[in-house]
Amino acid sequence: MSVKLSACIVAYNNYEDIKAAITSMEQFTSPELPKRIYIVDNGVAISSPSDVEEFKEFIEKCNDVEYIDAGSNLGFGKGHNTVLDRLDSEYHAIVNPDILFCEDAFSKIISWMNENKDVGMVIPDIRDEYGKRQLVYREELTVFDMFIRFFCKGLFPGRIKKHTLQNKDYSKPFQVPFGQGSFLVVRTDLFKELKGFDDNFFMYVEDADLCKRVNQVSKLMYFPGARVIHKWEKGSHGNKTLFKYHVQSMKYYFKKWGVKWS
Repeated sequence: MSVKLSACIVAYNNYEDIKAAITSMEQFTSPELPKRIYIVDNGVAISSPSDVEEFKEFIEKCNDVEYIDAGSNLGFGKGHNTVLDRLDSEYHAIVNPDILFCEDAFSKIISWMNENKDVGMVIPDIRDEYGKRQLVYREELTVFDMFIRFFCKGLFPGRIKKHTLQNKDYSKPFQVPFGQGSFLVVRTDLFKELKGFDDNFFMYVEDADLCKRVNQVSKLMYFPGARVIHKWEKGSHGNKTLFKYHVQSMKYYFKKWGVKWS
């Protein structure tokens, strides 16, 4: 069935967050916007059977939500790519489990993209639970900026402000080199043309890679006219396994695109 909007959330033993995300999405999204939401579950093996069944029962009560058992932990990008062949929509949303809606963000974004045909992907105004804008808008990755982020975050405040585009006028749209992948709306045809995320990234930096590829053929734009809330649990900070994935992803990114030191 063709729909105007599709959306995908990749689950990993975080069912309560996803229930909240879906509930807020259904509450605020206009019923006049036909949509299909896919939940790709990467974490069945580490979740209790009762939790999985309870979550499936919740999904069954939602007319426009489809549950997919990935069979194993495919990672973030490959998990999202699971739905590529199923998409029959005009727009597709990449949504983190910890996103909450506070307004009809989808309708506002789609309306703006309909008027701006040169825009291939949009990142809206993303705030935390207290209303503070999150630093999810960035320059392209460099080795120096990633080193600062992980090892000397309290130093080089000017450089951090530059990398996270803090000097931009957020009352107006502007092109974004790298938008963090917690909430992105992309034209489905473009997403398919790019073959989604690069499967070689298991976790982290795949969003930077996707944004770079979008900007090569179209534009990723910040759109101030729509807002969502992102609770954002920064998993790789202090977790050795996740930090290892982050480093591996950065190595692959710089190998793919060339090392940019600063």
